[in-house]
Amino acid sequence: MALSIDLNCDMGESFGPWVMGNDNEVLPLITSANIACGFHAGDPGTMRKTVAAALAHGVALGAHPGLPDLSGFGRRNMDITPQQAYDMVVVQVGAMAATAASQGGRLNHVKAHGALYNMAVKNLDLARAVAEAVRDVDRSLVFFALASSDMARVAEDVGLAVAHEVFADRSYQPDGSLTPRSRPEAMITDPQASIRQVLQMVQEGCVTAVDGSQVLVRADTLCIHGDQPGAVVFAKTIREALKGAGIEVKAMSAQASGVSA
Repeated sequence: MALSIDLNCDMGESFGPWVMGNDNEVLPLITSANIACGFHAGDPGTMRKTVAAALAHGVALGAHPGLPDLSGFGRRNMDITPQQAYDMVVVQVGAMAATAASQGGRLNHVKAHGALYNMAVKNLDLARAVAEAVRDVDRSLVFFALASSDMARVAEDVGLAVAHEVFADRSYQPDGSLTPRSRPEAMITDPQASIRQVLQMVQEGCVTAVDGSQVLVRADTLCIHGDQPGAVVFAKTIREALKGAGIEVKAMSAQASGVSA
């Protein structure tokens, strides 16, 4: 069976006159777009424009709900209850679903952003709240979760199709979590080092952690961060490497995931 993977990117993270990322150049290189919903970044006009651009390129639409923290870009932990997490995700996914419908599209998936994502990896009550919010809005949506994590298992338990997510530009800890951005080794900035990590995850089902240990991962969807410098170069280089290795790049869907939604 031929190997395949989805290539996703966080985008639509501009706000008012402030511009973040290079969405127009990245969009032709990816298969899934995780679009900010206004809490950590984005605004209604940016949401609409990003959805329209993604549809024009045949890219699958995803909601990217985050914490209500514009000044911190949603990357600072907040003390929230599971109920608050649920309410935040319902509102944001609902808004993105409506924006997609207004442009003749439909949401395909949901991926939590930044601190909300990482908090849900560690706190399974939060993970369940986020997953239940997605399910209650639309149980056909694919839930993007950190590969081989308890977060992914919880989402499956509530009845969602899950795409196990790996990262092209982030280093890993021995427990399979991402290295915190506060550490100097958190981001992978060398495209060749990123390619080695990507091929290892897709072809071998494991990743080398910062301490040299091997961590098992399932790779359904691969993330490139659109706000990092050189995102376009990363996307082009990785896409070419995947093609050269005979790995098909295509979007995830509930049907392709093998999980009944």
